[in-house]
Amino acid sequence: MYQVIGKTLITIGVTLFLAGVVIYFGERIGIGKLPGDIIYKKGNSTFYFPIVTIVLTGIIISLISSLISNLFK
Repeated sequence: MYQVIGKTLITIGVTLFLAGVVIYFGERIGIGKLPGDIIYKKGNSTFYFPIVTIVLTGIIISLISSLISNLFK
């Protein structure tokens, strides 16, 4: 039982680490300003909703999690 919990925690930790790296370096490689992200500017207000970035990040995290969990089977 403890082995399963350990593998799960490792998978979650690696996934969060990789998500943090993508978020930290993402602006430098263009993530966060992809076509399809919603930006609405009016006067001094700006509304920004990075929908395409969120979907892309979710897909990448799912793939990485799947690969890591398959390595530990």
